[in-house]
Amino acid sequence: MPHTGTVTKPAPAPQHEELPSKHDRRFGLPVATALVMGNIIGGGIFLLPASVAPFGTISLVAFGVLTVGAIALALVFGRLARRHPRTGGPYVYAREAFGDFAGFLASWSYWITTWVSNAALAVAAVGYLDVLLPLHGSRFWTIVAALTVQWLPALANLAGTRYVGAVQLVSTVLKFAPLLLVAVGGLFSFHADNLGPFRASGDSSLGAVSAAAAILLFSYLGVESASVSAGEVRDPERNVGRATVLGTGLAALLYLLCTVAVFGTVAHDRLVDSSAPLSDAVNAMFGGTWGGTAVAIAAIVSMLGALNGWTLLSAQTPYAAAKDGLFPAVFTKKKRGTPTVGVIVAVTLASLLTVYNYTAGSAGVFETLVLVTTFTATVPYLLATAAQIYFLLSGQGHRVSGPRLARDMVLALAAFGFSLWLVGGAGYAAVYQGVLFLFAGVLVYAWMAARKKRVAGDTTD
Repeated sequence: MPHTGTVTKPAPAPQHEELPSKHDRRFGLPVATALVMGNIIGGGIFLLPASVAPFGTISLVAFGVLTVGAIALALVFGRLARRHPRTGGPYVYAREAFGDFAGFLASWSYWITTWVSNAALAVAAVGYLDVLLPLHGSRFWTIVAALTVQWLPALANLAGTRYVGAVQLVSTVLKFAPLLLVAVGGLFSFHADNLGPFRASGDSSLGAVSAAAAILLFSYLGVESASVSAGEVRDPERNVGRATVLGTGLAALLYLLCTVAVFGTVAHDRLVDSSAPLSDAVNAMFGGTWGGTAVAIAAIVSMLGALNGWTLLSAQTPYAAAKDGLFPAVFTKKKRGTPTVGVIVAVTLASLLTVYNYTAGSAGVFETLVLVTTFTATVPYLLATAAQIYFLLSGQGHRVSGPRLARDMVLALAAFGFSLWLVGGAGYAAVYQGVLFLFAGVLVYAWMAARKKRVAGDTTD
């Protein structure tokens, strides 16, 4: 009930957009595509062939199924971004369809995914760095290396979107050179005898495909990268969709070619126990033992590129939510095209988690947190694809594509099913703990929603 005798407060002054500077540059199609590819291809490709080798070559079938699902998801994001070309991606779509609470859940879960994944990438990068500069003898220098790997991409982000795009483009080119070497070189060194049995695990065909998919399906996380940064993409109505599909398709093709090359160049019994399958493949192709060093360098470059892109996303998601009053307003602070507070908070949280991992000796806890992110990453996917289905069924097809609604519905249902498969592959423990993370965010939402309503009430009194 309005109270009497109060002075009407003026509405808050609109925030002025920051004037463009030489450090602030919108991404074109090449950089947006590199952002998608760089975020999808982190360090997984360097271990995947050995991880799925115990299931036999039937795991290539799982690759095919997952690729279809990932492309469907990429197409859905492209259609959604065409009508909602705003920074935030899945958050924007979920909020537009289902309101503030759904938007907050998408933003909150995706934000958790970004900074915990950054900590995981940094730890993995240090493992490869150890091949070049032995660090395991010193916990102190191991921690320093892990923090350096995290803060270098963060500094590139703080320098402005111009430098983010440059780092992403260069790192994508550099990491694809050795991967293409494996993919193409494998064609000339391929021996069918190395493939091993089609079904090596003793499971049924369906069971083997599902088991292999449970390992592979997380390698496609990142298809949403261009849509999350839509506000920084030039001509987003066209380029976000094209970059999403191009980046996902090229990453999937490289995954498949590299896996086939490794399967055909490294004997199956050796591959099952390999800790560096691409190194073994390069050694088999060209002889010598230089493959380990080359692959270690490629892995570090790959992970730095992924960290660069994920650091940007870790700031863009809370930035979009904060502009709508669903995250603290401090996350809206932007300089040189980058939400600076978001970058600093995310890299700080990731750094604290990394230090905890090394000092507490809590490898099990850390691995559990990483598994939780595989669940939290799929929550925005489910909400975004559900938003697409809602728009189509509620007669709002003009919001996503306009004509050919049947085609769009099939794509949306396929993407929704793919997202559910991602949740199932995370495992019961990860889903259980991931739900706890989500409900912890409900308290944050309650606080922000109450504050938003109070401020709105004060401005109308």
